[in-house]
Amino acid sequence: MNGSNWFVLQQLNMWLNQGITPWLATVIETYGSSPRPAGSMMIYHPDKGIIGSLSGGCIEQELINQLAENRLTADAANPWPMIVRYGESEEQRSRLALPCGGHLDVLIEKIAPSHQAHFQKIEKSLQQRQWISRCINLTDASIKTVTATKQPDIQRQPQQVIHTLKPHDKLLIVGAGEVARCLAEIAKNLEFDITLCDFRDEFLQGWQVEGVNVIKAMPDDVIADSFNDHHCAIVALAHDPRVDDMAMMQALTTDAFYVGAMGSLKTSNLRRQRLLELEVTGQQIEKLHAPIGLDVKSRTPYEIAVSIAAQLIAERAKRNVI
Repeated sequence: MNGSNWFVLQQLNMWLNQGITPWLATVIETYGSSPRPAGSMMIYHPDKGIIGSLSGGCIEQELINQLAENRLTADAANPWPMIVRYGESEEQRSRLALPCGGHLDVLIEKIAPSHQAHFQKIEKSLQQRQWISRCINLTDASIKTVTATKQPDIQRQPQQVIHTLKPHDKLLIVGAGEVARCLAEIAKNLEFDITLCDFRDEFLQGWQVEGVNVIKAMPDDVIADSFNDHHCAIVALAHDPRVDDMAMMQALTTDAFYVGAMGSLKTSNLRRQRLLELEVTGQQIEKLHAPIGLDVKSRTPYEIAVSIAAQLIAERAKRNVI
């Protein structure tokens, strides 16, 4: 997983293991236009620099300057955690180059090596695909974790902030090939856990993308076992009906938020006809994105992969607001 929050947590645990005491900054609320959503995380240490992002650059530099010059003031007996608002005034919006009207609240914590068990538990839970929440007490600076279910990324209460972290969505790519390789390279930076599935030895030979789990198996079995809930996307890129149709027959019966298959308009219409003959219902077939991807007149494998990735992002966003 290469998503920014995941990478922040990995690096944070690494730093803590080395005895480094960084600051952790988390966006806890946004107002108007803002560069990064609530829940975005960043860590900083003068000797290590920045990992993660709050705004794309402008807020990060302001925060670093404030920390270096001791301009962040709080209760001397209990200086952390504290909440700082950026971009509220006209002067700040102009100086920080924030979009007109946009500002954000950032929770800042000083993290010590004694907190490592807390963050190791979070990293382990996410690896096991479990939701988990950080509960930060704003009064006594205590932190704890609790098992979470589906809930907002950030909950603000008078005396505490609850930050819920969830595992990445899963992407199953069916069919090894160049488009699959290009899509995997893109999607692993879009907070997807990626698996490639194919049963054809000649296509699997030499296919490898770092961080992608490769399985030699029938796609319908893999989908039934591991890719059947609302946090899954399934794309068929084999361009071979023996492979793609088998995957679609199973995928369209699941709760996957995205199901797509590569092919021209003519190929896609023929596939729909075959699926109907194979007793996939018309309602189920309506879920199918085929031809796959946004219509950007893509032709090269990488262009096709970009169009698929863009559609995946759009469909995931729709799911998150339903």
